[in-house]
Amino acid sequence: MTRIYVGPTALYNLGQVGELSLLDAFDGDVVIPDPVVDAVPVEPTTTNLEDYLDGGDVTAAVDDDRVEQARSLLGAKDLGAAETVLAGVLANRDQSDRSAVAVVSEDRTVRRMAQGLGAEVTSSFGVVVRAAIEDKYLSPTQAKRIVRRIDQHGLHLTGELRERAVGEIGD
Repeated sequence: MTRIYVGPTALYNLGQVGELSLLDAFDGDVVIPDPVVDAVPVEPTTTNLEDYLDGGDVTAAVDDDRVEQARSLLGAKDLGAAETVLAGVLANRDQSDRSAVAVVSEDRTVRRMAQGLGAEVTSSFGVVVRAAIEDKYLSPTQAKRIVRRIDQHGLHLTGELRERAVGEIGD
């Protein structure tokens, strides 16, 4: 079973626009470790995240036995709660099955490290694209609006990347 670890940057982006439920488009267990939840104390993300956690089937467990290993791999970089995401990757990776663990994050260090450890990696925009493809109730027009709202709330895309995200939704 795939475990999808969500980092603080993705929670912030999806939570700011009230679209955390799009994480349910993944085929697997969504994991949002408690330290990641604590790392985004910004409204409206906090309220939207509380609602999502109350209504969803989300795991909050931290793979404590791997946190120290994640810290050591990061070296001098202090990523705070994101290290619990990498600890999850370390605990659940499977060299024979790259889809065993996935990470949703905008943080480049987390993305590179997770990918190097064998995880699939995506971003908030990837979540929207996946939801548009998998969910017959989310139209391409709605998905494009969500991409634009996320873009307006702080995660700024270059014109080229925005067109690519919007184009993937429309395909």
